[in-house]
Amino acid sequence: MENLINYIQSKIILTQSEIELIKSHFVSEQVPAQTNLLEAGKVERYIYFLDTGIVKGYQNVDGKIVVQHLIAEQDFFTSLDSFMTETPSIDYYETITDCDLIKISKPDFDILQKETKFWAIFVKEVTNEHLNCKLERVKDFQILTAKERYIKFVNQYPKLALNVSIDNIASFLGMEPQSLSRIRKQIAF
Repeated sequence: MENLINYIQSKIILTQSEIELIKSHFVSEQVPAQTNLLEAGKVERYIYFLDTGIVKGYQNVDGKIVVQHLIAEQDFFTSLDSFMTETPSIDYYETITDCDLIKISKPDFDILQKETKFWAIFVKEVTNEHLNCKLERVKDFQILTAKERYIKFVNQYPKLALNVSIDNIASFLGMEPQSLSRIRKQIAF
């Protein structure tokens, strides 16, 4: 839980009682690689903090896997629309490696939201940060070449670049694996 608390405190200041409150509403879980955390058609019941490991979020579009999220350590993830509205998700989330997760359920999330002031501030900070990342990703797809997107990915996420399959990286970057293989051969890091 130390990494979770440190992450939250990097965004907002917490009192000791608020730290204890957070600890009482989150649960730690160790999950092996290739474990489905969420399947399309199911309702997302948790927001996860990825303490260690790598997770991918994807959709199955006409039988083709489209990776939309590659989550590195020390970040939150969930199928947000499903979690907030308690409706079936269109997303899948799966561990790529063995993972240590810290999760909060919808009822516990709602308790923190209703009974504290700090939680809403923190949630807004994280939501805005994730929204900005999404907007930057859209912009990258519009203005960067495939090669430039890959170089940016490697520079921003070196651990993901080393530990995620070429198929998943290619899908995340919006290209075919063969194209990514050609790009990788052109680049000498």
